Amino acid sequence: MSLSLAAAIPRSTGRWVCSLTATRQRLFHSIPTSRAAAAASPSQQLQAHNDFSQYGKTFDKILIANRGEIACRVIRTAKKMGIKTVAIHSDADVNSLHVQLADEAVNVGPAPTSQSYLNVPNILKAIKDTGAQAVHPGYGFLSENATFVKALDQVGVTFIGPSEDAMAAMGDKIQSKIIAKESKVNIIPGFNGVVRDVDHALEISKEIGYPVMLKASAGGGGKGMRIAWNDEEVKEGYKIAKTESMASFGDDRLLIEKFIDNPRHIEIQIISDKHGNTLYLPERECSIQRRNQKVIEEAPSTHIDEKTRKAMGEQAVMLAKHVKYSSAGTVEFLVDSARNFYFLEMNTRLQVEHPITEYITGMDLVEQMIRVAAGQKLVPRQEDIKINGWAIESRVYAEDPEKYLPSIGRLSKYIEPTSTKGQNEVRCDSGIVEGSEISIYYDPMICKLCTHGATRDEAIENMKRALDSYVIKGVTHNIPLLREVVSHDRFHSGKYSTKFLAEEYPTGFKGHSPNATSLSQLASIAALMHAKRELRNWAWGRGREALIKEDLQGRAPHSWDLFIGVQGVDDKVPVKIVKTGKGANGEDEFEIHTPGISPFKSAAHWPLESPLITNKFDNGEEVTIQYLDTLPLGFRVQHLGTKFDITVNTPAQHALSKYMPIKEKASTTNMILSPMPGSVVSVDVKVGDVVAEGTAVATIEAMKMANVLRSIRAGVVKSVMVKPGDSVAGDELLIEFEDESKADAKGGDKK
Repeated sequence: MSLSLAAAIPRSTGRWVCSLTATRQRLFHSIPTSRAAAAASPSQQLQAHNDFSQYGKTFDKILIANRGEIACRVIRTAKKMGIKTVAIHSDADVNSLHVQLADEAVNVGPAPTSQSYLNVPNILKAIKDTGAQAVHPGYGFLSENATFVKALDQVGVTFIGPSEDAMAAMGDKIQSKIIAKESKVNIIPGFNGVVRDVDHALEISKEIGYPVMLKASAGGGGKGMRIAWNDEEVKEGYKIAKTESMASFGDDRLLIEKFIDNPRHIEIQIISDKHGNTLYLPERECSIQRRNQKVIEEAPSTHIDEKTRKAMGEQAVMLAKHVKYSSAGTVEFLVDSARNFYFLEMNTRLQVEHPITEYITGMDLVEQMIRVAAGQKLVPRQEDIKINGWAIESRVYAEDPEKYLPSIGRLSKYIEPTSTKGQNEVRCDSGIVEGSEISIYYDPMICKLCTHGATRDEAIENMKRALDSYVIKGVTHNIPLLREVVSHDRFHSGKYSTKFLAEEYPTGFKGHSPNATSLSQLASIAALMHAKRELRNWAWGRGREALIKEDLQGRAPHSWDLFIGVQGVDDKVPVKIVKTGKGANGEDEFEIHTPGISPFKSAAHWPLESPLITNKFDNGEEVTIQYLDTLPLGFRVQHLGTKFDITVNTPAQHALSKYMPIKEKASTTNMILSPMPGSVVSVDVKVGDVVAEGTAVATIEAMKMANVLRSIRAGVVKSVMVKPGDSVAGDELLIEFEDESKADAKGGDKK
């Protein structure tokens, strides 16, 4: 039976990414590797599992028509199966990790996706030139393009995915709803035809009743989707959704359906072969979303009971069989509080969040896709599929977590978290290394960080530790938001919906606000850092002569009374720290007294300037912070995902600090700055226009997402610096306003 985990296959850099090897044995208790091996020992099962010759030949060489982490993911499984791999890349990706991992690599064009990763003629040429027998599309790009599947079929190359007909039927969001209804699958009320224009969109929306969802017919992944609560939002959302849809999928058709308020987004993974066999796997909960894109997923769901799981799975199987589906696919549902579920769409490809299903089932979905594409039958039966523990995935993005705006740049420091318990509880699916560049041209995802545990609580704690030890420098990232969500009481309760982020952070995520305990812990660690730094400076400065003479007694500092200031907190925390001696290994030992927590002793084993600093407190809690930089009077650190500037003052400095004014930032209220590098899609105002607060003034596209920029106050447009089609840098001035008083003086209607 072909049920492998995403095995630990080393990168060329020597790092281990899909590290699930040690969990194989306990997973194989629930899912036997073969009928004959069902009663075998774990070691015998593992040996049978790794004997790929028993399954028959698949392909000699495959081409991966994708980039980044998913290309790396497919390459690793292919190598495990003894299949040679071909990577394609754009000019911008010539040094990318997926290019290094593959056996061969072919440049298919310039950086823009339309000229490279969506360039079918160039990809077909790469297939011909390399002799690849099959193509794995990953997700995004051409993964749901039926025309591409047809083109491959015409040249005798196997598509590792569903047939052209099945993809055309289910990949189109309009047609799939019609088929779902025919298949007796629960569906959401809506208009399943093609929306002709904005007036037609308004007519349909009024007929369905607000709120409505405008959605790209040809794609998914949150792109080309907008919620509208009134006519004006339909007009604006229609334009943006069409723009995003065309940019992402080369198809700007839209559908409109009723938006179910406060739902949960739950999906069923299916796998089908070409012999009529279809399995459904345990559900994934994907309700933590921003801009209709998933941020955190977990498997299984806290909301689904066994009866609902079975009903959802059976409907997903009925749908797949109705269109003669073969390969991996995902049927997505919206589920209300009463566990009524409604078909949302079917993704005819591998999902981004597939690793958490692999974690709890033991099935390597990429391997299954390859075997099914080669014509092999599925070996497992439905009753073989069991749930083993709990898994959580956090999508680590290069983006500002407050406004979800993408960030670009080069990774100056990059260290992925690893398993620490010997249980391979952490898995990082990424396609980057230190020095890699996050480009304007592609999705800003850095990594899919997954953790596993025997229970949900254990999986959550493992995720917290992993996020705390994930070091990323060079770009802004969303780890602060991820860390806050997995620590949130509402997330822990399991009672949340797709509105979680909007409800908990209505004005955007502003960062973590430490409570009294975490503030005291942070202050204590900062005091330890300061003491260690002073001792080092003394040893290499005034104490050098004494060091040479081995006459240190009484010379080095041995106690400190400090006031620790934490960015965003008004009052400084008093900390007393005393050096108590040397440890068994010669390291300095300290005793720390901080209000709010019990006095504790620490050997502070970590070296100064170490990126990760971990301290264990007397209550048994282990806290990890990241050292980011040294400041004139302190440090910049990351604690519980959020960056803090820490000041360390002596009593004299503390007494004088109240006389030191804080420099205020210059006002930019009369400017519209580009929030990120990108291209100008539209400029909606001209010089002399009078605009009201909140008026849409321009649209910037970056990483295939359209971002509407709005005025933050009323004013008269003084100057417009850009035009549609221009490329702009982050913080570049786009539009400038006169004073608000001039808008009042000018009068007239505001836009």
